[in-house]
Amino acid sequence: MKTLNWKVLYFIAVLLFVPNKASAMHIMEGFLPIEWAIFWWAVTLPFLILGFRSIRKSIKENPETKMMLGLSGAFAFVLSALKIPSVTGSCSHPTGVGLGTVLFGPFAMSIVGSIVLLFQALLLAHGGLTTLGANAFSMAIVGPIIAYLVYKGATKAGWSFSVAVFLAAALGDLGTYVMTSVQLALAFPSEVGGFMASFTKFAGIFALTQIPLAISEGLLTVIVMNFLKKYNVSELKALRVLTKEAR
Repeated sequence: MKTLNWKVLYFIAVLLFVPNKASAMHIMEGFLPIEWAIFWWAVTLPFLILGFRSIRKSIKENPETKMMLGLSGAFAFVLSALKIPSVTGSCSHPTGVGLGTVLFGPFAMSIVGSIVLLFQALLLAHGGLTTLGANAFSMAIVGPIIAYLVYKGATKAGWSFSVAVFLAAALGDLGTYVMTSVQLALAFPSEVGGFMASFTKFAGIFALTQIPLAISEGLLTVIVMNFLKKYNVSELKALRVLTKEAR
């Protein structure tokens, strides 16, 4: 676990101190009309309150899982800070929220994901402060909720732990980008075709790169979760991640 933590810290250091041009899918500062920026902040705030309560409860019941919470934040920070060029001239990136969602649930990730987005906006010029509410709603709320529902559904269906984690991470990633496309389409409806035409345009921009990224994120999340299953069984049991069969 210590080796993994050092690797995570190394990647964060590289991302912080190696200059990059920030042009990824986080909605950039000032891009949204002010009324939509305020609207998404208002929608996001109740989830942040629920997230704070969820984290406080988890840490109070299982103090030993603090390191796992930090790992979830570092994982999301590293993956969502990566910028992969798209064939359309834009960029896409993973989200990294699937891991923390499986470990702590969707509401906890609303706080973790929002903190990640805040640091990226301040340190990497990746996203923005006025658009933080919108970015948090798509990546830290909608993505984790989809990942959680998929994970629970796959588990109840009797699918293997690895398959459930893969689907949760991959579909949570895709759900984030669908929500971002909805946000942009609502703010900038097309003159011809309105919301649907605009949504199709925004969603299509990232489709070619985001699907392979979602698959890659799902596979990476499975690798990390299997590592935790091997070396951090007690923490996973405390968080009720492992089923009786997996234990």
